Amino acid sequence: MLCIGHRGAMGHEPENTLLSIQKALSLGVDAIEIDVYNVENNLVVIHDRFLSRTTNGSGYTEKQSFAYLRSLDAGKGEQIPTLQEVFETVDRQALINIELKGSNTAKLVVNLIQQYIAQGWSEQDFLVSSFNHYELNQVKAICPTIRIGILIYGLPWGYLEIAQKLEAEIVITSLHFVTAELITAVHQQNLLVWVYTVNDPDDISLMRKLQVDGIFTNYPERVVSSS
Repeated sequence: MLCIGHRGAMGHEPENTLLSIQKALSLGVDAIEIDVYNVENNLVVIHDRFLSRTTNGSGYTEKQSFAYLRSLDAGKGEQIPTLQEVFETVDRQALINIELKGSNTAKLVVNLIQQYIAQGWSEQDFLVSSFNHYELNQVKAICPTIRIGILIYGLPWGYLEIAQKLEAEIVITSLHFVTAELITAVHQQNLLVWVYTVNDPDDISLMRKLQVDGIFTNYPERVVSSS
């Protein structure tokens, strides 16, 4: 079962910052999950549509200037990172799961991944995921070999058909809705199941028993110590 650091190790450091990512790596994660928006053709790593929860800024993330976003404190004096800075920080020590949050992110993300593959990285170093299946379709249209995961909440009708149509490798579902039946159904299609967000030790143990393939956690040490 893969241990995936959720927005880095956000139980310890400010989420989606380089500090949080460095902490997750130090705790021995297999993968790092982060979120991206496109702001003035720059990929910025932040989760929310609004800036106020995780920074000292305000307003819509996508409607601000890149310079303004970079001027903000994202916690403990950390900047909102760019996706390139995340790649440089991870430096192939873990898989990078890039969740497309904003619009018009697919092309920029694929271009950056391809730059790093040209430098010697592997497609296995990356996974692109989203609730926005239009953006995932764009990813596949530009580069069919990039690995993708579909994010679901609840049990949307036809999610397995959607996964197959998008040629996804992973179905990423919420802890609140994961069941043995769902895991069996996904595995029967030769797809993997990842579950978000699993922090409680009892839930971590349950996910192992259910044989899920990966879990997102704010506290990677709880997963690593129980393996």
